[in-house]
Parts: sequence; C-alpha cells; structure tokens
Amino acid sequence: MISHEQKPMLRFLIVLTAASVIGLQAWMILFNNFAVEMVGLEGRHIGVLQSVREIPGFLALLAVYFMLVIREHRLSALSILLLGIGTAAAGFLPTFYGLLFTTLVMSFGFHYYETTNQSLTLQYFDKTVSPLVFGRLRSLAAAANIGAGVLIFLLNPLLGYKYMYLFMGGLVTVAGIWALRQDPTHRNIVPQHRKMILRRRYALYYFLTFMAGARRQIFIAFSVFLMVKIFHFSVREITILFIVNNLINYFLNPLIGKAIVRFGERRVLTIEYAGLILVFLAYAFTGSKAVIVVMYIIDHILFNFAIAIRTYFQKIGDPQDIAPSMAVGFTINHIAAVVMPVIGGLVWMIDYRIPFIAGAGMSLISLIAVQKIPIFAPDDQT
Repeated sequence: MISHEQKPMLRFLIVLTAASVIGLQAWMILFNNFAVEMVGLEGRHIGVLQSVREIPGFLALLAVYFMLVIREHRLSALSILLLGIGTAAAGFLPTFYGLLFTTLVMSFGFHYYETTNQSLTLQYFDKTVSPLVFGRLRSLAAAANIGAGVLIFLLNPLLGYKYMYLFMGGLVTVAGIWALRQDPTHRNIVPQHRKMILRRRYALYYFLTFMAGARRQIFIAFSVFLMVKIFHFSVREITILFIVNNLINYFLNPLIGKAIVRFGERRVLTIEYAGLILVFLAYAFTGSKAVIVVMYIIDHILFNFAIAIRTYFQKIGDPQDIAPSMAVGFTINHIAAVVMPVIGGLVWMIDYRIPFIAGAGMSLISLIAVQKIPIFAPDDQT
C-alpha cells in the first residue's frame, strides 16, 4: 500500500515519467524523417548521432557528483527540463551540428532522469511496494508511448517539423517547470552517499546490469532491422506492431511487478532469460513472418522483467548506497551501447543470424548467473 507521505513522490514520478517518454518518443518518431528530409544527412551522420545519443547514459555515474550540490528530486526536474528544451529546439537547428547539440541536450535530460527515477523509487518505496511502483510506471510509459504517437500522427498534417518539435518539447518543458516547484520528499529515508560506490558483494548486480544492456542493444539495433531487411515489413506494419506492443505492456506491466513480489527475483529473471534464449534463436532461424511478430511481442514483454534486477539490489544493498549504485549501474548498462551495435553490425555483414545467436548465448550465461540470486524469505521482503 502507498502511504500518505509516499503519495507526493509517486505523483512526482508519474508526471515526470510520462514527460520523459513523450519527449523521447517525439524525438525518435520525428528524427529520421527530419534528418533526411530537412537536414539532408547520410548514413554516416546518423551513426554518429546515434552514438552521441548514448554518451550521456555512459556518463550517468556523474550524477553522483551533481548530487553534491543539488538534491536528487531537483536533478530529476532539471533533467526533464533539459529533455524538453533539447526536443523543442531540434527543429530550429536543421544542420548536422545543430542536431548533434540538441541530441546531446535531450539525451542528457532523458538518461539522467532515468537514473534518478530508479534511485528515488527504491529509496521512497519499500521492498514489497517498489516492484509494484516500477510496474505501474512501466505501464504508464506504454500508455504515454501510444499517446505521443497518436498526437504526432494528428499534428503531422497541421504542423511542420519545427513546430511539432516545439509543441512536443514544450509539453515536456512545462512538466519540468512544474516539477521544479515541487518538493515530494520526506524525512523518513536514509541519506545517500555522495560518492562513487563499488562493492564486491554487488558484483552479481553489476554483471546482470551489463548483460541486460547488451541484450537490449541487440534488440534495439537489429530486431526491427531484421523485420525490414529480411522479412520486408512495411512502415504501416511496424507502426501497428508498435501500438499492439504498448497496449499489451500497458496491461501486463503491473502484473510483472506483482509477480516479483509473489515469486521473487530469481524465478522472474529465470523466466526472462529462458524465454530470451528461445526468442533470439527464433529470430536467427525462423523463416516465418508470423513467428517473428510473436517473438517481437514476447521480447518486449520479457524486457520489462528486468526491473527485478533493481529490486534484487534493493534487497542486498545498503540503503545509503542506492543513489550512487543506480548511477553506476546505469553507466555499466550503457557500456554495451557503445560497442554492441558496431560489433553486431560487422558480424551481420557476415551472416545476419550471428548477432541473434550471440544474444541467445548471452541469455544462457545470464540464466546461469541468476541462479546465484537467493530466494528471499518473507521477512526479507519487508
């Protein structure tokens, strides 16, 4: 149950999570067409921009030092403000270097909010409630994804790229300004370390976080590319699949949170990685378009099981280590974002199946690793 003193933080996270998803989706939906039609970019430019977009995630550990001078919820609000400004300004700087700048601003906002969002959730909601809050926020994100897509679809005939970016970024900016005026904190939480924390007993958390990032990059970089390149999916088919995925996740994500509370992290993550082995092997070897659609939907569902990695840390970590450890974890998660797309792209040229076979292998390693997670007694859940 959410207590009265926790409700302001829940409301704060709900508003900012919706804003972060709207900002990111607006940027992603408009980016490729804007880059090609208005800026005239080539593939080499897109590659550089996508790499730049991941740099702030890799630098998320610096959030620890920002929190030396600013409270964590203020950093969350400022991050959303940056995301909004970066999105709103994109249409006004239609050059390669202009996009490079706005992408960097937008991405710092998004990634630093994601870091503080995870940290605040684990600090302000106990071990039985945090999985439910994560599930609720993931469900909200799915709904916001759909809303952003529909809104852009409706605005497209009426506004050019400049004003669509301005409108969507303006919505996010307003949410950031609202958040700066809020103080959802209360005194009954443990003060956080304001320094880098690396502990040997958190090694399994670090490893699972890294592997989750590697798996995510294979999915992001190659799953839709597989559909388009090998199975010749149309834009309409990809759009319908995007909507269906988010509708399913809207209803399922709260149930995933409840499953973590009831069955524990080891069992939930075991299901995730066993399922991913099958998904990646199907990506590699099926010749059926229908099978690919089903695997893509299952892949999306299983991705949300990864919140169990964070709730596992909540159960083993010192309460004062949460904020710095989430920042370090976010950086570890993004190490793969720097190298996996490049390596995967090179081996794709040899055989498109290789990245997916590698994904199945990494999932098997993760499946073995999660067996080291203890099954916590009921007393450990509170």
